[in-house]
Amino acid sequence: MTMRWNFKGSKPEGKPVATGQELAGQAHGKSRRLSPEELEALGQELEALRQEVLADLGQRDADYIRDIIRKQRWAEIGGRTLIHFSLNPITWAVGVGMLTTAKILENMEIGHNVMHGQYDWMNDPDLHSQTYEWDNVCDGDSWRKTHNYEHHTFTNIIGKDRDYGYAILRLSNDTPWRPRYLFQFSYFIALSLLFEWGVGIHELEVEKLENKEVTWREKLPFIKSYARKISKQVMKDYVVFPALAGPFAPKVLLGNALANVGRSVWASAVIFCGHFTEQAQTFTEEECENKTRGHWYYRQLLGSSNFTGGRWLHIMSGHLSYQIEHHLYPDIPSHRYAEMAPRVEAICKKYGLHYNTGTFTEQFSTVVKRILRYSLPPKLEAMLPA
Repeated sequence: MTMRWNFKGSKPEGKPVATGQELAGQAHGKSRRLSPEELEALGQELEALRQEVLADLGQRDADYIRDIIRKQRWAEIGGRTLIHFSLNPITWAVGVGMLTTAKILENMEIGHNVMHGQYDWMNDPDLHSQTYEWDNVCDGDSWRKTHNYEHHTFTNIIGKDRDYGYAILRLSNDTPWRPRYLFQFSYFIALSLLFEWGVGIHELEVEKLENKEVTWREKLPFIKSYARKISKQVMKDYVVFPALAGPFAPKVLLGNALANVGRSVWASAVIFCGHFTEQAQTFTEEECENKTRGHWYYRQLLGSSNFTGGRWLHIMSGHLSYQIEHHLYPDIPSHRYAEMAPRVEAICKKYGLHYNTGTFTEQFSTVVKRILRYSLPPKLEAMLPA
């Protein structure tokens, strides 16, 4: 579902806007609350940047995504060939690495971004957001609903954004503590290893089924579509390709499984670094009711995190290394984020807002710290150093 935004909304209230928690940025002296007038001005500046880039889209953007697709296809062909015909562990491992790379590229830089509508303007039926289906057990239509609409509309709003912790992890005091959260680091490990499966089943809303907010009958259409997608993916990677290898089927089966796990671990690490770092903020439903477009932009800035690195680190992350820019501009081709980031950071500086960035290692370490911190009961968590 491609999102198109405007500034329509309720009139701003006559007081500064607060967040759901005490802002970590404020605690570190790096961010401040904005008045309604400042929120409106912030939104206008960020929207002006979006419109400027949209007007500039053209051949170089089309050439970029088609070049990435070519690289991805050659990596997959090379990887599958080496896995099938390798005669020693080294060439087999290289094949697994190439196939893992191909799967990451297809999911992160191609599938995720195409399904956001970043290339709809090309009018290429193979690159259209509403029809693209990626190499993943998560059904494309389910992703467009749970991610493109729900997550990007209600980013980090506790109770509305189910991507925040994936209904498994407790990442702030906005979520009531239960004894099961003592073990949430093990949930985090399991989710990382099986990330595509966790994302695929996300629309089932298990927590709502448990609370009887929805019924199994209501979820039957999703279950059927999910079963069809699982069947397709399992048949391809775990039946057809291994069968083509004849007596070498076990090594092909193992290679394909490792490539899928490798993609899951990498995708989860990238996404967690973009959403769940120490200074990424959460919000309540009440304070986000009837807010202006400026407030939506403000929420994206404070609820997102970037990480730095080289060109191929950005490509392999689907440019979600620029998660702040992605949350601000989900329908802009992701390779443009590198050009937009300095201007977004300058706007943040102008309004006294913290631009949350650091190396991949730094950001990931704060994710782990946050998961461990909020696994504890609030009284114990409060005793830990900030």
